[in-house]
Amino acid sequence: MAIPTAMLKLSLRTHLRNLSRIGIPYAAHLQRQMSSEAILGRLKEKGLLRSQAFIAGKWVDAEDGTTLPVYNPATQELLANVACVGGKETKEAITSANNAFYSWSILTAAERSKILRKWYELLMAHKEELGQLMTLENGKPLKEGLGEVVYGASFVEFYAEEAKRVYGDIIPPPLGDRRLFVLKQPVGVVGAITPWNFPLAMITRKVAPALACGCTVVVKPSELTPLTALAAAELALQAGVPSGVLNVVMGNASQIGDTLLASSQVKKISFTGSTAVGKKLMAAAAGTVKKVSLELGGNAPCIIFDDANLEVAVKGTLAAKFRNAGQTCVCVNRILVQEGIYEKFAKLFSTAVQELRVGNGLEEGVLQGPLITHAAVQKVEKHIQDAVSKGAKLLVGGKQHNLGYTFYEPTVLGDANSSMLISREEVFGPVAPLFRFKTEDEAIQIANDTQFGLASYLFTENVSQAWRVAEALEYGLVGINEGIISTEVAPFGGVKESGVGREGSKYGIDEYLEVKYVCLGNMKP
Repeated sequence: MAIPTAMLKLSLRTHLRNLSRIGIPYAAHLQRQMSSEAILGRLKEKGLLRSQAFIAGKWVDAEDGTTLPVYNPATQELLANVACVGGKETKEAITSANNAFYSWSILTAAERSKILRKWYELLMAHKEELGQLMTLENGKPLKEGLGEVVYGASFVEFYAEEAKRVYGDIIPPPLGDRRLFVLKQPVGVVGAITPWNFPLAMITRKVAPALACGCTVVVKPSELTPLTALAAAELALQAGVPSGVLNVVMGNASQIGDTLLASSQVKKISFTGSTAVGKKLMAAAAGTVKKVSLELGGNAPCIIFDDANLEVAVKGTLAAKFRNAGQTCVCVNRILVQEGIYEKFAKLFSTAVQELRVGNGLEEGVLQGPLITHAAVQKVEKHIQDAVSKGAKLLVGGKQHNLGYTFYEPTVLGDANSSMLISREEVFGPVAPLFRFKTEDEAIQIANDTQFGLASYLFTENVSQAWRVAEALEYGLVGINEGIISTEVAPFGGVKESGVGREGSKYGIDEYLEVKYVCLGNMKP
């Protein structure tokens, strides 16, 4: 439920006074907080500030009345209390999706396409509100939030079109009295489990292809960022998505997940998150032999060769590393720099990192917001301390930002090596370790020396080298001379322990389809 305005104002004033006691200016934060309040007010007026679960086309509270607080990581402001549902409500959502499946799946592709197109148009019409809401609950700079709305909506637009291109096949028969053909049909009810770092795009990247081909969906967004998901569901309702076709439940993660996995009505699980959780989901899905798509953790290398255009390399690496404060699964985790340009690159890159402005994402010019939780800060500090203890040099940053809370200084570590924790684990924060290498073969060996295989990047002006290295890298995604590579028209996914399946592009819709072979025999000549 939304917080009463009077209570919100009182809590803000108390909070701001506490800030002033620790040296954070009252007036500056008052301005930020009141702008947050204004944003929430506008969202509420437009019906986009939802706090209940969305089941069978209705907004419902948890049966026992429990709620879950949602905070702004930049200010620790309480934004809303949302329904905290569990197994019972999830079963209701599954039943709703199952009941709606037949009527939705038998619609023509053109009919489903029209509804998805309307959803896309509504998402874009409310870009500003959705971007601001995302910044409030996630902390990312507003420019990134607005960019994510466009990116997330692009999947809805793409699959609105792709719905009409789910083609089958006619197979030349081995016998003259037979005709063989292949149909592609929707798998059924889909359970989609999404993370906090992309509160809209990770939902649309799963839901849009599922709905396009005739599946129905139960979405479980992160408990840290459910408000954007609920706003998107409201817009789907306005677009004409029928009752039960899209459901949203959040709250008790283990109960919701266990219920989705145990249900024989749920035919497919799509998950974006950590490798550890993905493995558990994959094992549990075996109980009912569900199809699974898993987009899991990464340990992305970025290889900078001696002949690279340094301006392009610095700009691209900066974007690939510090987007969303380093909190994306495709963020660069290891920067491998050839020894001939190591010192020059380190200097240029460190200078660029020092210029990144840290702050509340609603403020103009901010390029890095806060980390999502204090646990995220502790993980970053653990990686930095380990690296420094093993010989890394602190070139930039290396401590919590003076803004406090979960703000952390953009950090660059020099002379990193394979003995350090940061070379093996995804830091998921604004820390860029630089590694030296001598030869192309050595760079490939270092880059592939991990159990992960999601994203990778390289910078070189040598086309032959670009092809050789791209083919040798054991990753699902390779960016050459570019740091931002994800798009709705290209497949997204990893190899090794970074997951199975692909999202986006024409390949993404196949994850929600079953292939049926039909043999028509004894045909009279």
